[in-house]
Amino acid sequence: MQMRFLSVPDNVGLARVAIAALAAQAPFSLSDIDEIKVAVSEAVSNAIIHGYKGKPDGWVELTGTLDKLGLTIVIEDFGVGIADIEQARQPSFSSDPERMGLGFVFMESFMHGLHVESTVGKGTRVEMQRFATIQGELSRDAQ
Repeated sequence: MQMRFLSVPDNVGLARVAIAALAAQAPFSLSDIDEIKVAVSEAVSNAIIHGYKGKPDGWVELTGTLDKLGLTIVIEDFGVGIADIEQARQPSFSSDPERMGLGFVFMESFMHGLHVESTVGKGTRVEMQRFATIQGELSRDAQ
């Protein structure tokens, strides 16, 4: 699944619904899908709030891929980028003092893999993996 949408806050909900519909095709529990939706919300919100500084004319790309191990999600923006990824991933760090700085914490907590690439002035790419589970256990293929 691929989609591209403008950097307006209402599109966070669109991204959540789209990724939930894709995840529902794999053996994820409802709790798993809720966690995946939160991780996607955080990544898309970061793109809109921090990547484009709230400007509504930037593009955000969302890609979701299912395979026998689970779900891989890529969220990419072409905004300002992140100067120090390690600092940005620290709990409570935010470039916006009105934000709690927990976006990456939620993504890391709810997903089984998180990789962030960014270039200042060119944008940020966040890739997350969630392995398929069988009643809360990792599938044998994922272990």
